[in-house]
Amino acid sequence: MRRRELIALLASAAAVYPPMGRAQQARVPVIGYLGSGSPDQFASRLSAFRQGLSATGYDEGRNVVIEYRWAEGNIDRLPALAADLVRRGVGVIVTPSSMDSLLAAKSATSTIPIVFEAAIDPVAFGLVTSLNRPGGNITGATSLNTELGPKRLELLLELAPSATSVALLVNPTNPTATYQTTQMRAAASARRLALHVLHASSEREFETVFKTLVQLRTGGLVIAADIFYVTRSKGLAVQALRHMVSAIHITREFAAAGGLMSYGGIFTDTHRQAGIYAGRILKGEKPADLPVQQVTKFDLLLNLNTAKALGLTIPPALLVRADEVIE
Repeated sequence: MRRRELIALLASAAAVYPPMGRAQQARVPVIGYLGSGSPDQFASRLSAFRQGLSATGYDEGRNVVIEYRWAEGNIDRLPALAADLVRRGVGVIVTPSSMDSLLAAKSATSTIPIVFEAAIDPVAFGLVTSLNRPGGNITGATSLNTELGPKRLELLLELAPSATSVALLVNPTNPTATYQTTQMRAAASARRLALHVLHASSEREFETVFKTLVQLRTGGLVIAADIFYVTRSKGLAVQALRHMVSAIHITREFAAAGGLMSYGGIFTDTHRQAGIYAGRILKGEKPADLPVQQVTKFDLLLNLNTAKALGLTIPPALLVRADEVIE
């Protein structure tokens, strides 16, 4: 073979088979992570997500890239952030702990796989066809925390059996607000209780809410499942204790910070599962074939110091059922 022909052949081969480093770099998959809050609010959940991802063989910075888009509490930014991830051509979009993030991603694409981590029943909200066979491009993991409002009411009433009224704090901007309110009205009505529905979609409204609760003299407060309230668990606990309000929330952080009680699914479990599903999808599995995973364990935390401050006696039966008692 002549020298000129050999050079031409090698050049042709280089065009078809690029250098190994470039080929590997081109194949590194990209995950889009669409968060409604901020990175510091999601630190523990992000750690759990990365653990799940690692269980499938993917480690951020080694063989997968994660493109983060944070709305920083401004949900109006989510549609644009979701559209940006679609333009980026990510392999999968993960929507953690927010119905708003999920809906923004769903509106932005019907082809890119979406893995949600949420508190809702995805079938009830029309997001998947069924839990076992989701269909479409959406699957994920749910803690079902929006379904547990009546159970939280029941737990609260064990500490206030003579109550004639209770209150519900709900974020009116949340897509699940009407659903949770209707659910709680039915639960309160079944127990012949008056239900006072209070709204707050910003931190500056918390003070007004708790002052109103003091005036209403209700048997207690159920805080609705909402990522806005989840990321402000400590602030809500401080307000509840300062105003001497018996309250129950979904996160352990609430009880640990001085709130009376918390009951809900474990967020790190669902985030880890979201990481596993993101990895499996990157390996070629389809979201339509991945069953929606449900949390089967719910944690009940009681703060004995707060109960004492509120003048409440926790029944022994409730103490026995508690997963953790804070003293």
